Amino acid sequence: MAVCPELSFNVDHGYLEGLVRGMKAGILTGTDYNNLAQCDTLEDMKLHLQSTDYGKLLSSADDDLTVSLVDSKLTENLVTEFRCLRSNALPPLSNFLDYITYSYMIDNVVMLITGVLKQRDVAELLPRCHPLGAFDQMAAVGIARTPTELYSAILVDTPLALFFQDAVSESNLDEMEAEILRNKLYKFEADRRAFTITVNSFGTDLSGADRNVLYPSCGKLYPEGLRLLAKAEDHEQVKAVANCYPDYKRIFDDPETGSDFKTLEDRFFQHEAKLNTLAFLQQFHFGVFYSYIKLKEQEGRNIVWIAECVTQRQKSKIHNYIPIFQGTN
Repeated sequence: MAVCPELSFNVDHGYLEGLVRGMKAGILTGTDYNNLAQCDTLEDMKLHLQSTDYGKLLSSADDDLTVSLVDSKLTENLVTEFRCLRSNALPPLSNFLDYITYSYMIDNVVMLITGVLKQRDVAELLPRCHPLGAFDQMAAVGIARTPTELYSAILVDTPLALFFQDAVSESNLDEMEAEILRNKLYKFEADRRAFTITVNSFGTDLSGADRNVLYPSCGKLYPEGLRLLAKAEDHEQVKAVANCYPDYKRIFDDPETGSDFKTLEDRFFQHEAKLNTLAFLQQFHFGVFYSYIKLKEQEGRNIVWIAECVTQRQKSKIHNYIPIFQGTN
């Protein structure tokens, strides 16, 4: 192993790191968002996006412009950029980029399971799966009746096998079991998921002991913060736990008078966007690739939110998107 890997980083990965930093420069600015927020129709939005790095992305559509079409085109653009990076990557960067796709695979599996439980046709569900999480065995997910069957018959030959083998059980698959399976598998974004699991469990049959099983065994909250969250019974007790951690205290603070209301999920998205922008302040690391993908995802959500507000004539809510490259000092 090299004593100082930064010295040889550029040999294999320097070109792609420079490329992704250049791609980051094309992320929409605050001025772009202000211009989009002033649009009255989706056609106006399309004209403005033509002056950005998106170019004629929406102009290539043969169908009438709709919000769902905008969303699919943005996803298609993200997937194209990701695959360009992946096809030119060498190990260990190529392995790192593969790991990024695993979360989309998990979400696809859980969505297919949930859809089949609701008597939905798998062929109808497959187009809704995220392209970054696609794998050959997806169409067969609907035949599994227990997590063990899901693993042994379908997932054992996929990259997810390593993660599923410790999460399978003999219990029958239902919507609750599918969601529990998802939470067991999500070991990244640990603290955010711990807070989300806790808040979403209020008013359900999920006990503190059940929540404790779902919490990731990593992150800043591990272990003491997770122990306290498992005992929390309302939002105020969750807020008390967050107050012990400066990074999360700000997320749970009450909004200032006159400021736009943001849900807990939006506040975490805002915090995530800030962390991802900070990743570009250092060099010789793979974090910029993950951060770029996440920032482009957030940009897509922002554009779709604005498009929804434009089509529904909800201009009063149009600025409730998550700002990028703001408040990163």
